[in-house]
Amino acid sequence: MAADMLANTRVGFIGAGQMAEAIARGLDKAGVVPANKMCASDVNVGRMKVFESLGTSVCSSNTKLAETSNVLILAVKPQVAEKVVTDMKPSLSKDHLLVSIAAGIPISKLQDWAGEARIVRVMPNVACMVGETAAGMSLGKTATPADSDLVTTMFESVGKIHVVDEKLLNAVTGVSGSGPAYIFMAIEALADGGVAAGLTRDVAMSLAAQTVLGSAKMVLETKKHPGELKDMVTSPAGTTIAGIRELEDRGFRSALINAVVAGAKRGEEMSKY
Repeated sequence: MAADMLANTRVGFIGAGQMAEAIARGLDKAGVVPANKMCASDVNVGRMKVFESLGTSVCSSNTKLAETSNVLILAVKPQVAEKVVTDMKPSLSKDHLLVSIAAGIPISKLQDWAGEARIVRVMPNVACMVGETAAGMSLGKTATPADSDLVTTMFESVGKIHVVDEKLLNAVTGVSGSGPAYIFMAIEALADGGVAAGLTRDVAMSLAAQTVLGSAKMVLETKKHPGELKDMVTSPAGTTIAGIRELEDRGFRSALINAVVAGAKRGEEMSKY
């Protein structure tokens, strides 16, 4: 169903920032939506030139974008989203699907601003830029199962996406929205440890980053519990258990759990503004 819908889909990007670019590149590369069936609008001329270089057309206004596209991806800063969408409202109809990736804006507000347009809210993360996003999405009241299939197909071109209740999108933010920052910190710390142990910076950084990549791939592909995979590496009285003991002494797991919960709570606070 989604494939049939996508054949007749024209995607418009309201905002042409890096996240929008990553999605556009992913859609085109995967053959889901070719670049010549996409359009973008942005006040930044430089960003528009980037989209033109992809083979994507550009629109002089968001109103024109709505006239030429039936799937609109709202990729602007949250603080300008209300003005942008309300200005477009006269051009939006029930035939438009508005997919918002603007953080912290609930579906109820988006629906008020957009009128009859169907709404899907998506929380992607920065790894969208390398085709490995971990995203969550929630459907508005008038969004259909076909809309869900279509958005899933689109975002699977740049990673993985899960349908969740909107009340859980803040939890998604806590895990995968903010999570990359924690992993970047972990990679940096692992590399620093390697340097402290005598490795050159470039070798230590490469080893650390590849270790995280390989470990994540093992979790996804083997489907084994991370604890089971951890035990595969942990020999009696060996180097790994010595390191794990240090991490446990310093509350490593508790710190990550608390970080996720703190991020989710902050997301909830922001959505009330």
